[in-house]
Amino acid sequence: MNYEQPPISHPYAKGFSEDTVHREEVLEVHLCRALVEQQGYRARQSVEYDRASALDKILVLEFVRATQPEEWAKLEAHYSASAEDTFFKQLERALKDRGLLDVLRHGIKIVPGIKFALCYFRPASTLEPKRVAEYEANILSVMNQLEYSERNGNRLDVVLFLNGLPVATLEAKNLLTGSNFRHAEKQYRKDRSPAGEPLLTFKRGALVHFALDEDNVSMATRLQNGRTRFLPFNRGRDGGAGNSDVGGDFRVAYLYRSGAWGDAIFSRPVLLDIIGRFMHLDTSGKEEAMLFPRFQQLDAVRKLMSNAQAFGTGQNYLIQHSAGSGKSNTIGWLAHHAINLHDAQDRAVFNTVIIVTDRIVLDRQLQGTVSQFEQVQGIVRKIDGTSRQLKEAIANGVRIIVTTIQKFSTEHLREISGQSGRTFAVIVDEAHSSQSGATAQAMTDALTREANSSDDIEDIIAAYQKARGPQANISFFAFTATPRNVTLERFGTKGPDGLPYPFHLYSMRQAIEEGFILDVLQNYMTYKAYYELEKAIEDDPKLSGRHGQRKVARYANLHPTAIGQKVEIVVEHFRRHVAKLLDGQAKAMIVTSSRDHALRYYFGLRDYITQQGYTDLRTLVAFSGELAFNGERYTEADLNGFAETELPRRFDGLRPDGTAYPEQYQILIVAEKYQTGFDQPKLCAMYIDRKLANLQAVQTLSRLNRTRPGKDQTFILDFQNTIEDIQNAFRPYYEATALEAYSDPNLVYDLEGRLFKFGYLDKEEIERFSQIYFKGPLDGGDRARLEGLVRQAVARFEADDDEDRQEEFRQLLRSYMRFYSFISQVMKLEDTSLEKLSAYAAWLSRLLPSREIPPEIEITDDMLRLQKFKVEQKEQGNASLSAGDRTPLKPISEFGAKPYTEDEQKELSEIVKAFNERHGTQFTDADMIRFEAVNTEILGTDLSEMLRNNPPDVVYTAFAQAFFQGAIRMFQRDNEMRNIVLSDADARDKATRHFFNRALRQVRDHHAL
Repeated sequence: MNYEQPPISHPYAKGFSEDTVHREEVLEVHLCRALVEQQGYRARQSVEYDRASALDKILVLEFVRATQPEEWAKLEAHYSASAEDTFFKQLERALKDRGLLDVLRHGIKIVPGIKFALCYFRPASTLEPKRVAEYEANILSVMNQLEYSERNGNRLDVVLFLNGLPVATLEAKNLLTGSNFRHAEKQYRKDRSPAGEPLLTFKRGALVHFALDEDNVSMATRLQNGRTRFLPFNRGRDGGAGNSDVGGDFRVAYLYRSGAWGDAIFSRPVLLDIIGRFMHLDTSGKEEAMLFPRFQQLDAVRKLMSNAQAFGTGQNYLIQHSAGSGKSNTIGWLAHHAINLHDAQDRAVFNTVIIVTDRIVLDRQLQGTVSQFEQVQGIVRKIDGTSRQLKEAIANGVRIIVTTIQKFSTEHLREISGQSGRTFAVIVDEAHSSQSGATAQAMTDALTREANSSDDIEDIIAAYQKARGPQANISFFAFTATPRNVTLERFGTKGPDGLPYPFHLYSMRQAIEEGFILDVLQNYMTYKAYYELEKAIEDDPKLSGRHGQRKVARYANLHPTAIGQKVEIVVEHFRRHVAKLLDGQAKAMIVTSSRDHALRYYFGLRDYITQQGYTDLRTLVAFSGELAFNGERYTEADLNGFAETELPRRFDGLRPDGTAYPEQYQILIVAEKYQTGFDQPKLCAMYIDRKLANLQAVQTLSRLNRTRPGKDQTFILDFQNTIEDIQNAFRPYYEATALEAYSDPNLVYDLEGRLFKFGYLDKEEIERFSQIYFKGPLDGGDRARLEGLVRQAVARFEADDDEDRQEEFRQLLRSYMRFYSFISQVMKLEDTSLEKLSAYAAWLSRLLPSREIPPEIEITDDMLRLQKFKVEQKEQGNASLSAGDRTPLKPISEFGAKPYTEDEQKELSEIVKAFNERHGTQFTDADMIRFEAVNTEILGTDLSEMLRNNPPDVVYTAFAQAFFQGAIRMFQRDNEMRNIVLSDADARDKATRHFFNRALRQVRDHHAL
């Protein structure tokens, strides 16, 4: 069979006439013309396409014959006239068995040992001209209106080929005809069945399928009829979804035209880079998936590498990518691109890539992701053992190392030196705390440390100080969705206004608008608790005003009545609004303010669920350590019935093999644990009973934003914060995070001066300390001498009887250590006295005695009574932020010091009065009278005997529960009361204590008669 090439036609050369600009093919023709004229594609006709094999056989043969003539000669010599047929038979078999991606990357083999490459990827280095020439020999081609099916007349608007093999299909729509990319997606789902179509068959056929119009693009890598999932492939527009305007062209011009955004997606360098070093067949899930980078992933990696190639090492990059951005894959792609990056002189830019995380348990997903892209055995080393492994990996020049930041702080890493001549790309996963303080400094030391070349102590200290600042052999790539002010200053790129900004942005807003995460503020409801306390003892003890207020508030919040009312709100809301979601698999989290609160909530939920007979509802609790309650001690494992490590899986409900556990849990109560880093897509509601602010609020509530099929809404009920509080917390992170101004580095001298004013520090002692400390490894005698020097300052500190001055000094000393550590990383400092004070302060801070807080009188039921309590719903609605709704972060401008001044003693009665005024109780006599019937009803049971024969503190809980039940029954009979409970579910409980006292008098007076 002869595959001679016919003359190449150019069907895209002529312009549009006035009567065709509104036709649907305008975009596809424009795109094809741009690919031919600007990107070097060949224009091919539909008749040149072989439908049975889904190949442009003429171009396949042209490529292999031109680039591998010796191998083709072997084929012809061995198979003579059947050479072509044998070649295509083996190619089609390989495509069916291994898939197109593998064939493009690894070619095919034909007996006897004949090897053919089907594609040549861009070499990392240009030192081998043959490799460069092979890369340039790749043939890119395009067909439009391709009749691809042997069974019907179906056509695809555009198909792109690489060396005659189809790599991408496109369906293009014209907005002026009333159709858009969503119609193209629908067309793929309804009219592009992959069954029996090699071009559309997963793995066998085209690698990716694009749906587009003039403004938007989406893509899918697997056609599954109605199950086909398209993902946005847009650049973003003004911080949100969509695409920005492009002068003189459509907004989707970045597909086919190179411009300010860089090379076009379908250009030779980008398309072959995607196929060669981005795409990946993921076999880790239940169903195989072909990974094709989303636009922000591709854009971030390529722009980062372009900048690093141009400017070399020693640069910092902040990548602000929202949750839902596919960060783990982006990090994996970035790492593999970085180790293959060469500069203009063909020198490797980075010798080693180190991926660090501040999580003690290394992110298994991140480990797996990086390893998935490993194409050469041994490139990736996962340090999930000891720090000795890390030391060996660095010393042996392992190309990609995945480790925790903490391993750099060990003795093994302090032995490393001689690395300053090597270059490192340090990729930081979650750059909040992993790049501050001693651990970050230990990492920099390990990668830059050299043997001391000077015996002069000033030179040695200057070298220590220099090692804190930017290093010429290290580039940092810091990823975070929510950068703090110090993160921006440490890693941000200066903008036109001179302030730091993220180098690359994929905002929370864009992720929400593109559907990769949910807007957790869409359904927000707040409640306010009203209290009235009364003093229950005749004495009026004096307490610390500040601590006394906290203890009174804690007493009120932990009271069974307060917990009980909130528990009912939570459970009934969950059953009414949440339980039905996700086909009954929806879950919720209760966020409490302390371990004690979590424990009380657990027992409160358990008892309420039992009383109501809600057998389909189960709860788990998460807290650290051991807690006492009602004379018993409990741990998380005791209450849940299994080990702490099992909780995430048990809460999810599925075993590792995918089968369901017999017990399904719906509500998880937490105290600190699981508020960050917990990824549970079935979580649909959160109940907040703790104060949240700033970054903590964003990270906690973002546990809800994970998507899942069928999950399109979330609920938040908040007992502690207002909607305004939460919106203020989210504003800095909704779009690009900005900084109001740089922190003033001269504040370090302000802190230094303030510390010396106390008279505790002695410059001569600090100097003598430094002469010993910085000379080298310390032995036992050195440590004893250092401690002796520092204890002289401790003695002066302890001789001061002004506790407020002492506390102010403690605070300022810690502030100095933190601020110096930060500012010395941002810029090079050349004042060794600051480094000396920093080292000395670290020892002094450990040796200073803690503030002695006199024992406080504990608030007990004997001292206070919760006289009245109720919870009122305050706000309800959509709290979502809107485009442009942002607030810049403030720089470091002041330091906490002297926080414990004028803490006068107050009588308990004063504190209670202030508490009641602050919490604004709102009860009327009419409210109280409405519950009289409840008391009458419940006293007709065995409860009267219980009240008569037991102390009040023992029987109160039983009375309160019975009172709740009586109120519920009354609401079922009384329409007016039912309306009250729907709007204020806790109104009945405000009178519990009042009627308890009445009940006690009634049953005991009656018994006395």
